[in-house]
Amino acid sequence: MARLSALVSGLEAELQRLGYKESTLVWYRGCWRRMQKYFAARGVEEFSLDAAMAWVDDACGFFGKERAGTLKQTDVYLFRVAAMLDDYAVHGAVLRRYSRSVSKLDEAGVETVARFQEQLRSAGRSVSTVRTYGTLAGEFVAFTGTRGGLGCCDAAMIGAFVATLTGYQFKTVEQKLCAVRSFLRFASAAGLVDEACLEAVPAARSSRQARIPSVWGPGEVARIVEAIDRDNPCGKRDYAIILLITRLGLRGVDIKRLEFADFDWPGNRLFVTQAKTGNRVQLPLLKDVGWAVIDYIRYGRPDCEHPQVFVRHMAPIGPFSDQDHLHQILVKHARAAHVPVSEKRRHGMHSLRHSLATRLMESGTPVEQIADILGHQDVRSTGVYLKSSLVLLAKCALDPDAPTQGVPR
Repeated sequence: MARLSALVSGLEAELQRLGYKESTLVWYRGCWRRMQKYFAARGVEEFSLDAAMAWVDDACGFFGKERAGTLKQTDVYLFRVAAMLDDYAVHGAVLRRYSRSVSKLDEAGVETVARFQEQLRSAGRSVSTVRTYGTLAGEFVAFTGTRGGLGCCDAAMIGAFVATLTGYQFKTVEQKLCAVRSFLRFASAAGLVDEACLEAVPAARSSRQARIPSVWGPGEVARIVEAIDRDNPCGKRDYAIILLITRLGLRGVDIKRLEFADFDWPGNRLFVTQAKTGNRVQLPLLKDVGWAVIDYIRYGRPDCEHPQVFVRHMAPIGPFSDQDHLHQILVKHARAAHVPVSEKRRHGMHSLRHSLATRLMESGTPVEQIADILGHQDVRSTGVYLKSSLVLLAKCALDPDAPTQGVPR
């Protein structure tokens, strides 16, 4: 094991090599000093992840907040300080991906989650589903570990876990409960929990038909695109990304994973393996989209060996993480275009897909074709965009001045 002081010194040199800003390093140094004081007060000289996470918990009550669902971004930043030191101690490198929570699973718990993920793979679930459900199952198993273990799982324990989800958005709760239900189905079949536990998980009633998708008007989308400064590298990247969504309807996760080999330039085609469905689809590479991507590759993309076309421009340069939903890109250019952005209006990259679907529906494009463009497996997922179009809703409205004879009251 490495001494904390030596580890901090080596990590600081690595961050400087990677091009981290001095202001960022100043913040890290302050955190490292606080951690070193914590270690020194307890007579600890060598670094360990457990000791570092004890400092995180002491500094902000991390694990209690995590169970209560009240973590703040500043708390997560402290977690990253500890996780980064551990990554450097183990790998001698700075990694980009950090899970929000520390795995408190024992060896048996780790093995159980791994078996669950293997079952998901065997069932043909997508890579993203296997990863996400595995992470969420790990959270649940870790939670049961604080209350006697998975073998003691019952309705009361499941209710306590559900209580920790208070404050999360509906879609987050829905996803977590779906993952827990899937895991308990596996655990019940394996004899790890009582079958009655499955019935104790509350139903996450789908709000797909209740919610109205957030969309941008055609004029707003045009203003956002025009506001992008394409004279700088980030602008070239953002312009190409937004065109891929607004013109081709790609999901953000699929854009992050696009590689050079996915582009058939002679054939003006783009091949995308959709992360959500696992399907390999072929899309026409529209002229403006293709030239935007070429402009970025030639004159904007940093020189790096990663196969992904779109990369981060801040150190360490590399692919976007799975946790980065790219919403900050859209918000940045929407504000530059003076297009209103507020908490009452969803402004993630998905809203651009919603806008494209709505415009296609208004132009008379068959819903089956729109579903193919957006990569929906069920046309019912596409039909919801009828609710976001005032033009189409107006056609469905009854004329208050029309005769009502024969209409049942």
